[in-house]
Amino acid sequence: MTNTLAPTLPPTLVHTMRMPIRWGDMDAMGHVNNTVYFRYIEQARISWFDLIACTPDPAGDGPVIVNAHCSFLKQLKYPGEIEIRTFVGPPGRSSFEMFHQIRMVGADGNPGELHAEGGAKVVWVNFRAEKSVPLPSAICKLLPPQKLLPGK
Repeated sequence: MTNTLAPTLPPTLVHTMRMPIRWGDMDAMGHVNNTVYFRYIEQARISWFDLIACTPDPAGDGPVIVNAHCSFLKQLKYPGEIEIRTFVGPPGRSSFEMFHQIRMVGADGNPGELHAEGGAKVVWVNFRAEKSVPLPSAICKLLPPQKLLPGK
């Protein structure tokens, strides 16, 4: 009997941050432009990397995004504050999945309904060599372990 990786595993919450919706985030339709959601997600991702001391180093190693997605569930509008929750999946040799939820913060200070959810596949690379490299141990320690299932 061999082992195979489980096809889906629940992601682990690793970071939560809040940020204001800026006037300039809106477009001619009066809501936050779809491209700005990716900026919100990017800021949350970099904030987490900074927090765990894995800030990208253009002269060395760091993350690149090879695939990104976002589902826009409800409009965001100025003024307001959003909360972005960042989740991670189990590591591969040089990559892992990140997932994000964007919620509007209510007048009571609590996050409300889900407005958008998205994610990205992150690959750790050596920027000069332009090749993938193993994930730093500092990141691997924070990612959920790979779950092995009995195979056929």
